[in-house]
Amino acid sequence: MREAEHSGAPPAAIGAPLPLRAGERGTPMSAVDRAWLRMDEPANLMHVHGVLVLDGAVSIDQARQLLAERLGRIPRFAQRVASDGSRTVWTDDTQFDIRRHVTEEELPDGGTDAALARVLSGHLGRPFDRAHPLWEYLLLQGFHGSDTVVFCRIHHAIGDGVALMLVLLSMTDLDAAGEARNPFVELLAGGSHAPYATVVAEAERLMPETMRLMTASAEGFARAGALRRGLGSVAGLGRLLARPADPLTRFKGELGVEKRVAWTPPIPLEEVRALARRLGGTLNDLLNSAMAGGLRRYLADAGALPDGCCFRAAMPVNLRPLDEMAALGNRFGLVFLELPVGVADPLERFERIRRNALALRRSAEPLVVHGLLSFAGASPLALQRLLVRIFGSKATAVFTNVPGPRQPVWFAGRRMRDIFFWVPQAGRLGLGVSILSYCGVVRMGVGTDAGLVPDPGRIVDGFTAELEALAARG
Repeated sequence: MREAEHSGAPPAAIGAPLPLRAGERGTPMSAVDRAWLRMDEPANLMHVHGVLVLDGAVSIDQARQLLAERLGRIPRFAQRVASDGSRTVWTDDTQFDIRRHVTEEELPDGGTDAALARVLSGHLGRPFDRAHPLWEYLLLQGFHGSDTVVFCRIHHAIGDGVALMLVLLSMTDLDAAGEARNPFVELLAGGSHAPYATVVAEAERLMPETMRLMTASAEGFARAGALRRGLGSVAGLGRLLARPADPLTRFKGELGVEKRVAWTPPIPLEEVRALARRLGGTLNDLLNSAMAGGLRRYLADAGALPDGCCFRAAMPVNLRPLDEMAALGNRFGLVFLELPVGVADPLERFERIRRNALALRRSAEPLVVHGLLSFAGASPLALQRLLVRIFGSKATAVFTNVPGPRQPVWFAGRRMRDIFFWVPQAGRLGLGVSILSYCGVVRMGVGTDAGLVPDPGRIVDGFTAELEALAARG
């Protein structure tokens, strides 16, 4: 387990997009992306933070050259947000400078994990300069003596987890020598010369789980038909509105500027997948159950576990169809998974979560939430904030799972050894759990509000203990 905190002066209030300059033109931002942009608050920024650990060192010049070539070809990464008076738009940043977006620092104290944690903490609450594109890459040199860590900061308005995983692939090489053709670069840049079938085949080889996400849920909703989707959405909206607010626990409350993060050691993917099968569920069922157990342990250790405690985690569901895999932006909805934190027995808790998740698989909730986000992004800001507050009351945490490449990839000639990340907590939530698999292992990142949970490492420790308890019973 590694833990970090953010401290320092509160960031300035988040301002509205700057107006277009004379002669500039913009492309309207989708309503859903605009909703994510407007969720930014000084105490709760909608930034995705990721860590890429490389084997060996990469210089700042190498990184800038690579990212200028790869990300520079994706229009969104050279655009800033602006206002044309009535709409929020993307417009080319005429002052774009790769040196502003790709910087470096030297890790102190020999580059230990603790030193990495401290340096990461200083950036968690820092908003982007909206006069420029909403992303940054920070090279942290000297990790464990000689390795480079790439700390990625990208605003959620640019894309969701599936979109950003494709961006990750576009800036990497598929072999050590960098000779293998990377079709993702051309795909995301637009006007790809690679046959579509080639891109799909390469994606299936590298990310079979992600491709299943893109074919199963999105195409399943498409097959349901417009009438069934419409009726299901009406019923789903009614159930969402009627659902009571989550109980008040130590995980809910007023948010502050300070944040904490923790992450797990690498977990062998096939071992936990085999354990999930033995228990009669999915990998997600297993990880969600162990995390619910970790949350239970945290509350119990603090003497703050209510009898029969049960709350929900908001979980993204992909709605991006396969033929739109090149598009950025946000194409997902949410389901609200009930977590029986009050159940002490690990197997009983696992079975309840398995049944709860199974009941949600044909739910129309993802379509309802996506529609509400679209409506919110097109509404006055005050109405959006009201909607976010209402639906934020229905959950206590955000749980997200992004399957990454199954095989290793390389960044500027260096093998990417490890990846983990932290998800933003929309709806003024103070707890986020992020799961990412890569090259045969799974990492979980836990992000919390420091005023609510000052020590998320204890949640990670509880998760590990619960996983071991399930393994002993399975």
